[in-house]
Amino acid sequence: MKRRTTLSVVTALVTLGLAGLTACGSSGQGAGSLDKDAKVSLTMWTGQTENSEKILEGLAAEFQKAHPNVSIDVSPGASSTDDLLQKLSAGFVGNSYPDISYAYGSWASELEASGRTLDITDRVAEPDVKWSEFPEGARLTARPTGKKTIGFPAIVDNLTLLYNKTVFDAAGVPYPTDQWTWDDLRAAAKKLTNPATSTYGYAYSVSGAENTVWKMWPQLWQNGGEILSPDQKTAAFDSDAGVKALTFLRDMAVTDKSVYLDQTDTKYEQLFRNNRIGMMASGPWVLYDLKTAKTKYGVTLLPGTNGDHQTASGPDLWALFDHHDKNREYWAYEFANWLTSAAQDERWNVAVGNLPLRSSEVGSAAFKTQVKTYPGLDIMAANGANAKKVRPTVSGYVGLSQAIGTAISEVLQGRAEPKPALEKAAAKANTALEAAR
Repeated sequence: MKRRTTLSVVTALVTLGLAGLTACGSSGQGAGSLDKDAKVSLTMWTGQTENSEKILEGLAAEFQKAHPNVSIDVSPGASSTDDLLQKLSAGFVGNSYPDISYAYGSWASELEASGRTLDITDRVAEPDVKWSEFPEGARLTARPTGKKTIGFPAIVDNLTLLYNKTVFDAAGVPYPTDQWTWDDLRAAAKKLTNPATSTYGYAYSVSGAENTVWKMWPQLWQNGGEILSPDQKTAAFDSDAGVKALTFLRDMAVTDKSVYLDQTDTKYEQLFRNNRIGMMASGPWVLYDLKTAKTKYGVTLLPGTNGDHQTASGPDLWALFDHHDKNREYWAYEFANWLTSAAQDERWNVAVGNLPLRSSEVGSAAFKTQVKTYPGLDIMAANGANAKKVRPTVSGYVGLSQAIGTAISEVLQGRAEPKPALEKAAAKANTALEAAR
């Protein structure tokens, strides 16, 4: 699935007034004590497109064969990953939600606030789970408020700089390196931009969604800024660091006119594949389409500030839900634990071109084969070390993202100035953060 989160979706729980729900409305009364041999029927919403879905269905069938008392109804759950949260929230109202569902990491706090999630903190602490093999950012996302672990990491990724070799060669510009600064990127983008051929040096989303937001966080962090105050109660992105980061992007977009501003979140990837955009910040989810389009591309680290090449990561989850049935709870956990083990992850995430979930997989033969298929995947995996900070998992992040996403969009389109736009966004974000507490 395309890894995007629309703001209309991430506000679904709030819109439906579910943030304060407790589990008392959960579906029916299940088994009060565990019987591992009892017949159990589980439902899993994968949020995946056809190829990934088929792999997961096959893995579920294999698990069922090993555990004949367990049946797992596997389906995408919705027409797109973005639509899953809307369906989950409706399911919470109608008591028709699944046992396991794919979930964007940015949904984690809202899902926990629903009162419908399991808490598997004690179980993942068991040595054989090897919880520490998951990246720290993924582990923190699975424990959004620090109180409960609501599921297992499903996908991990990060932002790298992808460059189109055809565009660079046509303009006679040297390829980016892992030593680049943001000034290097700006200079190259100006040289690559050619109005006569509608070619742009760089691309940026101005949809206002999280895709707009998380691509600015690396520059904020590299400049010494933070998203939230230390107590995580107020916005901090309107600092000098935030103004500097947004001013840089504004100067590229408005002054240089070297940035393709995408209202849709979809066109810029198509233009990159078709040799009309020179560079974009993206991740492993685009490699399949690049290979299919036979685009000549390269991958390197995001540009750095004073040698700091911090990136943003976007861990997603297999969220586990509580139906007040000890047998369903047990087998939902067992399947999710099995699915995210190194052996199975190589057959799903690695097989479809994603980054491996666990550190123990990076040296595997399966991953090395995928690197040959999707050049740059190894650079993206190694870039995980530059994901030193995680996006906040507090409930109010949804409103914060909406506020700053709007500000970034307005500034890059020349409709507002960086400092007042960020100050206005911070005020809106603080309102959302307070309301979520």
